[in-house]
Amino acid sequence: MTHDNGTRPGRALSDVTARPGAHAVVVGGGLAGVTAALALADAGVRVTLLEGRPRLGGLAFSFRRGELTVDNGQHVYLRCCTAYRWFLDRIEGTALAPLQDRLDVPVVDVTRPEGRRLGRLRRDALPVPLHLGRSLATYPHLSLADRARVGRAALALKGLDLADPDLDTQDFGGWLAAHGQSPRAVEALWDLVGVATLNAVAGDASLGLAAMVFKTGLLSDPGAADIGWARVPLGELHDRLARKALDSAGVRTEVRTRVTSVSRNENGGWSVQVPGERIDADAVVLAVPQREAHGLLPDGVLDDPDRLLRMGDAPILNVHVVYDRQVLNTPFLTALGTPLQWVFDRTGASGLTEGQYLAVSQSAAQDEIDEPVAVLRERYLPELERLLPRARGAEVRDFFVTRERTATFAPAPGVGRLRPGARTKAPGLYLAGAWTATGWPATMESAVRSGVGAAGAALDALGRSRDVLPDFFEEAA
Repeated sequence: MTHDNGTRPGRALSDVTARPGAHAVVVGGGLAGVTAALALADAGVRVTLLEGRPRLGGLAFSFRRGELTVDNGQHVYLRCCTAYRWFLDRIEGTALAPLQDRLDVPVVDVTRPEGRRLGRLRRDALPVPLHLGRSLATYPHLSLADRARVGRAALALKGLDLADPDLDTQDFGGWLAAHGQSPRAVEALWDLVGVATLNAVAGDASLGLAAMVFKTGLLSDPGAADIGWARVPLGELHDRLARKALDSAGVRTEVRTRVTSVSRNENGGWSVQVPGERIDADAVVLAVPQREAHGLLPDGVLDDPDRLLRMGDAPILNVHVVYDRQVLNTPFLTALGTPLQWVFDRTGASGLTEGQYLAVSQSAAQDEIDEPVAVLRERYLPELERLLPRARGAEVRDFFVTRERTATFAPAPGVGRLRPGARTKAPGLYLAGAWTATGWPATMESAVRSGVGAAGAALDALGRSRDVLPDFFEEAA
């Protein structure tokens, strides 16, 4: 059945008053889709948001496990993530995901003959690049020679032109080696940051994306790399508060509603097919993963649509351990000389009232993503005991893993030419998602930027003002 007024015969719907005039359908309720829907609604467009899952939030969500509320993976953002910070403000969630007052990352090396050694990466209240000078000068995990060479490489990195397409053809590891970075420097510094933000080791990452991360996060503003993370379950932000904001904006939100096709209709607009009915719209934003977008794109709307299938995937594995006592006395730390990457204390956010719940985030986990839980338990519990001495006598009350096999696109050299912009060749059909051409790696920041970009392109086509869009808005080609 065809309709264009936001109602479905025979089905209970959200009680949302339809807006007159232009109607946009957003397909996908992750951060990109929620952002696009909010931006369009803020500009006065009537919006329907369709999500196949029973919740919003995409790949940044929560679920219940017994008495725990568990995030599928640990997500952080930086002060330089202006789009995600706008999103938090827009859904009234900023206070629930605060930033550090000042960058401070504990780094523990477990391989020292004298025992565990703690170092810190933190900034001072000085201008760039002096803000990290003292931290690097005293960083115990690098030799004096390595520290000096890191400074020279950072200055060379700062001089790169992010608009140069040649950067995307090179790998970051090769560039680091050519600029005097030893394997130890790559492990103890560059990959410490890069693996977590790019979801790839330096040798597998595009120089263009790596340069963007380091220039923006560490070499732009003294506070750019200050870290923020949710002190509540992600579902509180990306589902409950996002849905509340959508409702307040007049967006009709439908979950458990999977789109099966998108096509032109007889009126020159667009038709979105869901089981049992057709929804007509003036504009459609596809805010779904790239493979799903490929399956929904009509013929001829994108040059070389198979490039979406050539974008590789990169997995993230998360190991969750509940102890009967506190074994970590900082909010998080990262480690050297062990398979462990970043370890976060999620006790308070999960609702746990006794003991401590740690989440171990393992990016670039291609070799482990399909390992059985028993194998991962045998591997990771001893490593946690090496890293955290107080874990050695603690009882493990629960151990489980969450796997995101397609957590991000693989940020390999050449990926830049595969990422499409917001606009397709068909007026009224737009793309959003962290995988589109935002200039950022696949992060929450990229997802929000893509949603605003798609909304801006749609507003142009609908003849609506883009004045309501946030000031970080920069449209991808």
